[in-house]
Amino acid sequence: MSILILAEERDPSADSMVLALHDRGAKVYRLNTAWFPAQLSITAQLRGGRWTGCLRTEHHVVDLEEIQAVWYRSPKAYRFPAALNTAEREHANIEAKYGIGGVLMSLDALWVNHPARLADSGYKPYQLAVAARCGLQVADTLITNDPEPVLRFAGDGKTVTKMLGAVSIVEGGVRRFAHTHVLDADDLPDLAGVEVTAHQFQRWIPKAYEARMFVIGEHVTTAAIHSHTESAHVDWRTGYGSNTYELVTPPAEVIDGVRRLMTELGLVYGALDFVIGPDGTWTFLEINAGGQYGWIEHETGAPLTDHLAELLMKGPR
Repeated sequence: MSILILAEERDPSADSMVLALHDRGAKVYRLNTAWFPAQLSITAQLRGGRWTGCLRTEHHVVDLEEIQAVWYRSPKAYRFPAALNTAEREHANIEAKYGIGGVLMSLDALWVNHPARLADSGYKPYQLAVAARCGLQVADTLITNDPEPVLRFAGDGKTVTKMLGAVSIVEGGVRRFAHTHVLDADDLPDLAGVEVTAHQFQRWIPKAYEARMFVIGEHVTTAAIHSHTESAHVDWRTGYGSNTYELVTPPAEVIDGVRRLMTELGLVYGALDFVIGPDGTWTFLEINAGGQYGWIEHETGAPLTDHLAELLMKGPR
């Protein structure tokens, strides 16, 4: 069985996956899309509704028809010759995106996850709407670029703001992670900048703890995240060094809702975040269809690499 892993060179999770798949007897090809066009080439011809041909590197020739599963792990942007000007680079990037991407997307293979499904599921407002329709509890949410609705929304209760798509911002030439922020009395009198683009505001959910859930095929693994600093209580990502973790079992109705959500989004892998209130209510925050799992595996011993390897070994269904 041939499995294609699309990942950057320095990726410990991809390293572990290659070993796990080799142990299961798979033939594994690991490629980084950034190698194109200098270190990676493609030749594909349409025959009978299927693309035939190969991906070629210095060390490997990957037959497109042999690929039975693709792990879309952490590929990077195409790396074009420095001699290209801006217009040429833009043209080359567009053609590579639709050429290579289009051929790979049409393969009769299991994708974890398919690029089209990854793209769709990345829209946070879409996630929230689908999650609510699937029976999951979601926070009251406002998306706007008008300061007045923000004032009204915040007037009804404690409010946080978080990014819709970006995970970091650049200020003064320095890239900073954009963590969840609680709106306070100093924020509300001056909401300048809200009008520039869309912003997301959500009602604060009282927390007993938070949880990261991994859905890998039929396997559901959930880790409670206990924060021990004030900032981590708002956003656990600020407390990696002090957070503690334990495996927990969510209520059956939450798991049922999550399975419906995965089906609606067309995903076979997902990392989902929840807030668990003092009364035990699970509130869905978001799903990352390519979310990291190695740190939870390290902290809890959960066999997430094995679950993912087993999923990839199943191939197309």
